[in-house]
Amino acid sequence: MSLALIVMLPFLGAVLPALMIRAGRNACAIATGTVTLLALGLLFTHAPAVFRGEVVQAGWNWLPELGLNVNFFLDGLGLLFAGLILGIGLLIITYARFYLAKEDPMGNFYTYLLLFQGAMVGIVLSDNILLLLIFWELTSLSSFLLIGYWKHLPEGRQGARMALAVTGGGGLAMIAGMLILGHIVGSYDLTIILAHGDEIQASPLYVPALILILIGCFTKSAQFPFHFWLPHAMAAPTPVSAYLHSATMVKAGIFLLARLWPALAGTDWWFYLVATTGLATMVIAAGIALFKDDLKGLLAFSTVSHLGLVTFLFGLATPMAAVAGVFHIINHATFKAALFMNTGIIDHETGTRDIKRLGGLMFLMPLSATLAMIAAASMAGLPLLNGFLSKEMMLDEAWKASWLGQGWVIPLFATLGAVFSVAYSFRYIVHVYLGPKRDDYPSKPHDPPMGMSLPPMLLVVLVVAIGLFPETIAGPLVRVTAGAVIGGPVPDFHLSIWHGFTPALFMSIAAVALGLFALWRYTAVRAIWQAGPHPEAKAMFQASVAALVRFSQVTMLGLHNGSLQRYVAFAIGGTVLIGFVTFFTHSHGEGTREAIAVTPVALVGWLLLVGCCIATVCMHRRRMLALVAVGVVGLMVSVGFLYFSAPDLALTQISVEVVTVILILLALYFIPKETPRESGGGRKLRDGLVAALGGIGVTGLTWAVLSRDYESLSSYYLNQSVPGGGGTNVVNVILVDFRGFDTFGEIIVLGIAALAIFALLDGLMRGELGGKLSSWYPDMPLSADRHPLIMVVATRIMLPLAMMVAAYIFLRGHNSPGGGFIAGLVASIALLLQYMASGYAWAAQRMRIDYHAMIGVGVLIAAATGIGAMVMDYPFLTSTFTYLHWPVVGKFEIASAIAFDVGVFLTVVGAVMLMLANLSRLGRRVGKQPVNVEPMDIDPSRLTNAGSREN
Repeated sequence: MSLALIVMLPFLGAVLPALMIRAGRNACAIATGTVTLLALGLLFTHAPAVFRGEVVQAGWNWLPELGLNVNFFLDGLGLLFAGLILGIGLLIITYARFYLAKEDPMGNFYTYLLLFQGAMVGIVLSDNILLLLIFWELTSLSSFLLIGYWKHLPEGRQGARMALAVTGGGGLAMIAGMLILGHIVGSYDLTIILAHGDEIQASPLYVPALILILIGCFTKSAQFPFHFWLPHAMAAPTPVSAYLHSATMVKAGIFLLARLWPALAGTDWWFYLVATTGLATMVIAAGIALFKDDLKGLLAFSTVSHLGLVTFLFGLATPMAAVAGVFHIINHATFKAALFMNTGIIDHETGTRDIKRLGGLMFLMPLSATLAMIAAASMAGLPLLNGFLSKEMMLDEAWKASWLGQGWVIPLFATLGAVFSVAYSFRYIVHVYLGPKRDDYPSKPHDPPMGMSLPPMLLVVLVVAIGLFPETIAGPLVRVTAGAVIGGPVPDFHLSIWHGFTPALFMSIAAVALGLFALWRYTAVRAIWQAGPHPEAKAMFQASVAALVRFSQVTMLGLHNGSLQRYVAFAIGGTVLIGFVTFFTHSHGEGTREAIAVTPVALVGWLLLVGCCIATVCMHRRRMLALVAVGVVGLMVSVGFLYFSAPDLALTQISVEVVTVILILLALYFIPKETPRESGGGRKLRDGLVAALGGIGVTGLTWAVLSRDYESLSSYYLNQSVPGGGGTNVVNVILVDFRGFDTFGEIIVLGIAALAIFALLDGLMRGELGGKLSSWYPDMPLSADRHPLIMVVATRIMLPLAMMVAAYIFLRGHNSPGGGFIAGLVASIALLLQYMASGYAWAAQRMRIDYHAMIGVGVLIAAATGIGAMVMDYPFLTSTFTYLHWPVVGKFEIASAIAFDVGVFLTVVGAVMLMLANLSRLGRRVGKQPVNVEPMDIDPSRLTNAGSREN
């Protein structure tokens, strides 16, 4: 389980920076670094096993029916990426401590960083593609927070939105591709998918799955034509840029290409889609980088170019290309993180990143200059540095490849990309650090504190060490990682500086020479570049987004115009259309079950039900009469439940009906008693036609179901109710045991609805709306006797009796019709009658119950019942029961489900009373003019008997 702990540590530790920032910036940074260091230490404990060729696995089945398992595995590829994420992350945490200004909220920064770090580690260690997708989307969300960290900057907010839109859209495509991939194999576990590469590539769904997955990979790794979002993410603080561009965010797509290499690579589709995209990205981005004057912009496009290089290598789909790709991932992470940190140092110490305002810094910042020159030389691919080795391997693989049968295409463009790489790398060195010192720097340059210099220094040491001793330092890691990528034997190779006079060496020499020549003649080369066309990807993206927004507005305003009738018409009309098209385009036969004879009682009930439904439609303008008709409809439904031997449902329906009618009755007090007349007959004809077709469709569907034999779960519940749940009332046992989780969710929703209504009504009683309510009078005369004595006496006598009935219904619910829900409704009705009979003030004074707390206590009791089952190593909300022998009473059953029912009871009572009592409280405000509130215009003729109102 330590693999799961490695993933969870950054998430769990994300709360520490927010807390430790109160102890100071150093304490905050140390706490954050400790979390990452612990995760890195746990990772290294598995390194020996991975280097022995073992695959470390851990996890558990969560929802096996859906294929969603929380499984993790660690092989060479996972070890490399997790090591880069946590190792460079530790350096970034140290660097950020000295980079961020005092006014920057450091606690927020480190919290976002740990959330992002955990999501990235989750991606590289996931052994289930559904779990991987969850972490994949978390990286998009957490990177949005990091890129937009300086939210006071418009470019920061815009860059964050652009990154989220592009990578999130690609993520949606990848979700579809991954689901198809899991469908082909029949499993969503990565280790199983990787073992079925031949089956996947033989499937007709291979191509659509491949394209969708590649869209996700290309958007995340900023491959052409999705490359434009990455440079705009440079608005983030430099530590974020260094982290995202060297080891994390943009490497996620590269990682997935490597991870799925055994299952998807080796076909023409893979070669032409992946290799071509990578090669085009490498050349285009390198060319753009050469002419960027902002240092971070230069490095951003250089990152895109190097990501294209690795994508190109994986696209070639040869074992040695995979080895070269793995090696370059390591090398790029070291020199690119060092260069981004160096750019942050320049910006921090000089006050600018504009190359035109820099130069001559070598004499003012000697340490930073030395580190930057080594890292940039490695990026250019000069000998004795690690970048040279992987660049030579890339050129060698490019020399052997052909595109559409043409052997010169790939070597030419690969060399051209290397030329641009040399040119922009040396531009970073020459135009920033060499040349004469200037006297117009925005700030006086000097080397930064050691806290900012130490992280890039460690990385530069690796750049040199790997370049000089590649086989010793990087060889074992490259072999074990390449073995995981290839999924088979690793080709024999030896990492060394000299491989003889090879075509790759001459291509490299040509690249260096042409790159230096381009820098020497930079002014002329830049003039040629500026004379050509420059399609602006940002402008194209913004225009596309604006067009989509306009289209959405037109569509939404056309469909969602505020008319409930239109919404219902679309919903029912669409359903009817689909149903009738399906019916008339498929064959069907008559049912096999015989119809039950209609009894006179059933016929009378049916006629009454239909008559009240028609009356509701015809009298809907007169709201009070319509409410009475609706109440009769609910009563007849209850009778129908009784007729079909469902007393539990009948009791529930009657209780709900009473509460609903009272709720609507109270609401009607605040609205006109009659609705305005509808529009013309055409609209009525439309609505009537839709309703008639919908009724015909539902009737036909009901007839089709009831007239055919089918298997039902009812037999299982009937057979298992007593032995499994300990109760003879099958309905109650289902609610509190077999499907207790559904009931638990329903009471939570009920509580949330009650709180929402309370908040709405509470807001209505405040401010301007409260003033208008206080100055409003009903449009009909009110009785002088607001609280009839007979009703007052009757309700007070009925209260204890009703509570006794509620207790009886509650206690018998497990074995007879009843239960916590029905008992809660009965108790609510009894309490509500006190408000109706005696007024809000009288009832509220005597029933000092906090209904908010009652809802909370009810939900907590229900949750505690389920957690108690988990403590006993049973599934959540599993109930148990036993039988006791009591004196006089005799044999008596005790079930743990009664505690769950108590929670249901309290939640129902609290929710109903919170809603209805607050409607009563709202009515109490009517006609009570507050101070300094301008009353509404009132017709004096409507104030009959106004002086008799009370409460």
